[in-house]
Amino acid sequence: MSFEFRWNPYADQPHNIAPRKERFWYHFRHAGSYVSLAFANLCKARPILALYRKYRKKIYREHVDIETPFALSVSPSGERNEEVVEALKELGVRRSLIRIPSWEMEKLEVYREFSELLVGNKIELTIALLQQRNDVLDPSRWENFLGDVIPRFAKLSSFFEIGHAWNRTKWGVWDYKEYLKLAYPAMSIAEKYNVELVGPAVIDFEFHLYPPVLRAVPFDKISSLLYVDRMGAPENTQFGWDTSRKIALLKAVVDGSSQRRRDLWITEVNWPLKGTGKYSPASGKPNVSEEEQANYLVRYNILCAASGFVDRIYWWQLVAPGYGLVDSREKEWRKRPSFYAMKTIISQLERSTFTGRVRHQQAEIFAFHKGEHDFAVCWTNGPALDYSFAGRVRRILDRDGKEIPSSNGRVTIEESPKYVFLK
Repeated sequence: MSFEFRWNPYADQPHNIAPRKERFWYHFRHAGSYVSLAFANLCKARPILALYRKYRKKIYREHVDIETPFALSVSPSGERNEEVVEALKELGVRRSLIRIPSWEMEKLEVYREFSELLVGNKIELTIALLQQRNDVLDPSRWENFLGDVIPRFAKLSSFFEIGHAWNRTKWGVWDYKEYLKLAYPAMSIAEKYNVELVGPAVIDFEFHLYPPVLRAVPFDKISSLLYVDRMGAPENTQFGWDTSRKIALLKAVVDGSSQRRRDLWITEVNWPLKGTGKYSPASGKPNVSEEEQANYLVRYNILCAASGFVDRIYWWQLVAPGYGLVDSREKEWRKRPSFYAMKTIISQLERSTFTGRVRHQQAEIFAFHKGEHDFAVCWTNGPALDYSFAGRVRRILDRDGKEIPSSNGRVTIEESPKYVFLK
């Protein structure tokens, strides 16, 4: 089954042009692959559930060293590439990801020049390789793409993510066996050029796809495009699962699917923005305000990093009108609240140690130690409340790094996170 591939340049994603009826009949005819998928999960169900119970008991109860988990995806911006690099430097970002689509082979030199600029400024680079339907129908096309990109970029990046969001049919892959046909040829090329493979780049809460794929492909790093509730806060639940539970389950699925322990990366997350029209990657309810986006960015990153299960979190992306940290619709780029929220979380949490989570029915309070200082990051997913910390409050920073006054050691905890430094 093939449909003309159409790219949406405003939202940076394909148009979903396959009719719903055609998608249904394709999946119906390939029911056998779903049987094998179910069998692979049943075989691993016991060890995965055992690990999940173990991870749920330990999450936020053990110290976690926070190194450099906060990362950011970027795209070439032509004459403004230097501005992109300067923004990354201002943020303090040390790790970036760029996407190279298989249908933009003629632009490889553009991507290479941009990659050289990033690496030359000591920003580590991961490269995600994007597919479309023709790559599945014509395997030689995809193999030629891998054979061109990996050797050309191997000296600039040690990490190549194979495929992207392939469990959404608009990205051209219709079942996990088709994805495996994309992943297999990358293995020998990666070995030849001594680079590491990242995958399987599954989007959303579809963890059942991991066992058969991880059994077949020995990825060096495991990736997920892990969204939780695009219509609201990261503490919200989907079928009873919030961010913390999803992270614990995903880690259990990854570790339980093989005997090998591997780092877990989240290579895409964002919240689309209200009022951005055609630039938003989602329509209607999933769109949030700029203030909400900034709040959720901090809260999601802390929930992931403090779990001890996630090594990196890549926000998608720096410059994008519909969801980025920077709005590029006007000649003068505008830094959104989420830009300053990202800058603050990097400056405060990187090279710190998560020391524990304070139990509270209405607030989230995460404790950290850095250098000679103890501090907490706190927020609510609902009404504001006043809270007295056990230690004396030395200073308070708001979500964006601005100092705010304290009142007799009591702190008003709100949806916007605060950094509370204690004596």
